Amino acid sequence: MNIQFVREIPENTEYEIIIAGGGPAGCAAAIAAARCRANVLLIEASGSLGGMGTIGLVPAWCPFSDKEKIIYRGIALEIFNKAKAGMRHVKKEDADWVPIDPEALKRVYDEMIMDAGVTVLFHTQVVSVNRQGNKLDYIVTANKGGLTAYKGNIYIDCTGDADIFAGAGLPYDYGDEQNHDIQPSTHCFVLTNVDEYHYHNSPVLHMNNPECAAYDIARSEKYPLITDAHCCHSLIGPRTVGFNAGHLWNVDSRDPIGASKALMQGRQLAYQYHQGLKEYLPETYGASYLAETSLVTGIRESRRIKGEYTITYEDYKNRKAFPDEIGRNCYFLDVHQTKEERDRIMRGERNGEEDFEPYAPGESHGIPYRSLIPKEVDNLIAAGRIISSDHRVQGSIRVMPVCLVTGQAAGTAAVLASQTGDTHKVDIMQLRRILGEAGAYFE
Repeated sequence: MNIQFVREIPENTEYEIIIAGGGPAGCAAAIAAARCRANVLLIEASGSLGGMGTIGLVPAWCPFSDKEKIIYRGIALEIFNKAKAGMRHVKKEDADWVPIDPEALKRVYDEMIMDAGVTVLFHTQVVSVNRQGNKLDYIVTANKGGLTAYKGNIYIDCTGDADIFAGAGLPYDYGDEQNHDIQPSTHCFVLTNVDEYHYHNSPVLHMNNPECAAYDIARSEKYPLITDAHCCHSLIGPRTVGFNAGHLWNVDSRDPIGASKALMQGRQLAYQYHQGLKEYLPETYGASYLAETSLVTGIRESRRIKGEYTITYEDYKNRKAFPDEIGRNCYFLDVHQTKEERDRIMRGERNGEEDFEPYAPGESHGIPYRSLIPKEVDNLIAAGRIISSDHRVQGSIRVMPVCLVTGQAAGTAAVLASQTGDTHKVDIMQLRRILGEAGAYFE
C-alpha cells in the first residue's frame, strides 16, 4: 500500500549548477564550475567533504603517475599536492600510493571549496527528482530546514550511486554483465600506537605474499568475519596506520536496510582484524589501539549510467584515444574478487592478482566526454565511479584520482552548457581548451 504525500515546499532558483555528492568528483566539479564564475550549490549527505579519502578512511591515494609522468592533473594535482604538503614522511616528488591524512585532506577540500565561492549544504539528502521530458525540472532535498526544491540550469550527479539518474527514471547498469554481481565492499579503519620499527621491517602484509599474517587471520576460526587476505595499509601519521582490509560481500547500496547492516558488520570486522593483527604480529600491533572506523562503508560498485558512450574493456586494452577525451587513466583493472575466486585464492590455486592488467610505463587510455552524459536528458552530467563503462573498466575508473579528473570536466562542461541547458551541445574544442588551460592532461 502506498501513501500519496502532497504538500507545498519552498523553491530555490538561486544556483546555476547544482551538484549532488561532495566526494572527490563533486568537489572537483564544484571548484571547476565556481572558478568559471558560476553560482554553484554542492549538496553532501554527511558532515564532511572528500568522501572515501576523508570520512571513508582510505589510507592511500591510488597512483597519480603512469610511471613516467603525472597524468591526473589540474584540480586533481592541486588537491594531491596540498594534501601531501603537511605529511613530513612523504617526499614532495612521491606520486604513487601516497598515504592520506584524512583530517588534513578535509581541510584541503574545505579551503578550496570556500576559496572558489561554492555554497555547501551538509547533512542534506536528495530525496526526489522531478523530470519533465528531456529535462530535470528540480530536485527536492531534506535537512534540518525541512524540504526544499532546488531548480538549476545544469545538475551534476556525483553521488557514487547515480542517485539523480535513478531518481529521474533513467536506465543504468549494475554489476557485471552476466549475473549483475558487484565487487565486495570494505570498511576501513585506523590503528594507533603501532611499532614503526617492526612495521617497516616485517614481512609484507599483503595478499600477494602467501606467507603473510593476513592468511593466518582469515583461516583462523577466531575471526569469522575475516574470510580472505585482502589487506592494504599505509603509515598515515606517527605510529598510526590506516587499513583498507577485509571484505563485506553483496552490499547493495540501494538497499537502506542491507547497507545499514553492512555498517555494523564492518565495525565488527575491523575489531576482529585488529585482534588478529595483535595475535599474529604482536611485535608490530601488540600494543596498538583501534582508534577509528570509517563512517561509511567503502562501496566499490553500484549503479553505472548508460551514457552516450560506454568505455569498454577493448578500449582499455587498446589504450584508446578519443576526439572528445577530457582526461586519461592508467590505473589497472582493480576488480575485487568474487566469493568463488576468494575461495580459490585461499586454497592456493591462484595468487589474487592474475586478473590485474597493469599498463607499461607511459601508457594510458582516454576518457571521453560522452561517457559523462546520458542520451535521454539534456541538463544532467555524471562524474566519479558512476560514469558509463563496463564492469571491468569500472574497477579502474572508480578510484579517487580519476574521480577528480571526471569531476573537473563535468563542472567545466556544466558551465558551458548552462546557457543553452543542453550538455549535448557543449563545444568539445572549447571544453578541452579550458580544461587544458586549467592543467588537465589528455591527448
